[in-house]
Amino acid sequence: MWSTLIMTLPTQPNAVRLRIWRHLKSLGCAALRDGAYLLPEAHAGLLAPVAAEVRQHGGTAMLLTLTANDNAQRQEIEALFDRTEAFTQWRDTATALQAELPQLTEAEARRRLRGVADALQALHRTDYYPGAAAAQADADLAGLRQALDACFSRGEPAALPAHGIPRLQPSAFQNQRWATRARPWVDRLACAWLIRRFIDHGATFVWLSDPLLAPAEVLGFDYDSARFTHVGALVTFEVLMASFGLDADPRLQRLARAVHYLDVGGMPVPEAAGLEAVLAGLREVHAGDDALTQAAAQVFDALYAVPQSSAFSPSSSSNAPGAAP
Repeated sequence: MWSTLIMTLPTQPNAVRLRIWRHLKSLGCAALRDGAYLLPEAHAGLLAPVAAEVRQHGGTAMLLTLTANDNAQRQEIEALFDRTEAFTQWRDTATALQAELPQLTEAEARRRLRGVADALQALHRTDYYPGAAAAQADADLAGLRQALDACFSRGEPAALPAHGIPRLQPSAFQNQRWATRARPWVDRLACAWLIRRFIDHGATFVWLSDPLLAPAEVLGFDYDSARFTHVGALVTFEVLMASFGLDADPRLQRLARAVHYLDVGGMPVPEAAGLEAVLAGLREVHAGDDALTQAAAQVFDALYAVPQSSAFSPSSSSNAPGAAP
């Protein structure tokens, strides 16, 4: 259930109207329509002072309880609280800070990191129905902290990252057989490219119709019980990057954001719609998984080659669907 504030604001003074609107926004209220604002019932007490202020200045205000008729309506109401856009704006700030680290003093970098971390905590406080974007932002903040420590604390012992993924040496993974589910889609195609391009140049791939029948000697990725698969908020492509020390590469980070969004949703990125369309077309053209993987590799090569200065603006949004099988 939700606490609902139905109000009519006084026409004057404008300062009162602006203050009330800012207060409602700071609480993370959802707008049902003009003059109708919602909060989860557990936070109903936050709306009472707003209603009192509206009445104090000559407006009208009622506090009601709203209940959904069915699960579909409940989901529709919860969607009004979606904070993906706010998390995306936060990520733009975090990404910009990471790019600027080499030009900053340590004191300035750590001061700005505190601001970025505080801003994320403020977002979490008004994210009443956390989803993929919130988890992704937490992972991004952990990555930013790790990048800052690597920049200013070289040689010091490093704590294990929050995701708990140990670092591996590519030299120990050469000319291996790697296995994943047949008919690969975005995450698996990106993983196959990353493996051959950066980890194991002599890799061969086994396409599994049933992961339970995977041969014992293969290195599995992106299926249950595989050596490399999703960890927390990270998709398998991001796990491989972290495992082999590739997660500081800004071009790979840009690719990872698109792969993450297309695989599990979260914060949209401008490359995602085009990448999904091209890979879907390649899937139609190539019936064999080896041929599909080779063709997709050229797409990832091209995206990786885009200079940072020419990359899509991270603040742009994509209309791509949020999840892929």
